[in-house]
Amino acid sequence: MANGQWYPKEWPDLIRALADGTLTPVPPKRAATVMLLRDTGTDTETGPTVHMLRRRTSMAFAGGAYAYPGGGVDPRDDDHHIRWAGPTRAWWAARLGVDETTAQAIVCAAVRETYEEAGVLLAGPTPDSVVGDTTADDWEADRAALVARDVSFAEFLDRRGLVLRSDLLGAWTRWITPEFEPRRYDTWFFVAALPEGQRTRNASTEADRTVWIRPQDAAYAYDKGELLMMPPTIATLRQLTPYATAAEALAAAPGRDLTAVLAQARIEHGEIVLSWPGHDEFTKHIPTGGALA
Repeated sequence: MANGQWYPKEWPDLIRALADGTLTPVPPKRAATVMLLRDTGTDTETGPTVHMLRRRTSMAFAGGAYAYPGGGVDPRDDDHHIRWAGPTRAWWAARLGVDETTAQAIVCAAVRETYEEAGVLLAGPTPDSVVGDTTADDWEADRAALVARDVSFAEFLDRRGLVLRSDLLGAWTRWITPEFEPRRYDTWFFVAALPEGQRTRNASTEADRTVWIRPQDAAYAYDKGELLMMPPTIATLRQLTPYATAAEALAAAPGRDLTAVLAQARIEHGEIVLSWPGHDEFTKHIPTGGALA
């Protein structure tokens, strides 16, 4: 039985075009995504659950695939000074391997996208607090303004008098979309725990379903071909399975290797070999004149 690995049917042609020089890679856009965790708190299940959304099938990129809340960096968050709690911008710059303004924008993107797509906000009125319920009409109006890019996330925090809680995030891994893909993202994956008093909802126009699911259950459904996922998604789900609580996963984040994972495609013995370094399960062999199997 085939698993749920996402492979666009046009990839072989794109890979061949890249190999023969007729396709020029586009620069990847900076992006962030968040694996939001909550503990089950039951005797019958072990380990935390993770919040996932299913991208609408009409989406041009990864339609129908399960993913985490996330999206691109807003350049307006690069240099606007915001109230900040947790590790310094310099610490985040060293952790993410970028300069300080870029680090701020990436962390802002992680927190902003979690709010935009899941209604969960990792910020509070003080450096040691987090907002409660964010479902009231005034909160929803602010969230809609963020989605429409009428205001930047920095402006939203300023207007609300909120402190961004960077200490509630743990940088987990980094993946870059393959060079032959026309929509490319340089994505930092973060882990976070659902703050007490907040709840998720499907606030994204890009998703038709959201679920809370244990990583091992999601991986099992992927292996059976029941859930469609991109390689970074299933890879991170497998990485989360050893942890018994959300706190354990967060505690493990600082020790994670953030070397970027970038797919490689080569012609070998009359076929295209597509692979992701360090992740052998995603390797694909494609006849040079054929399509993905």
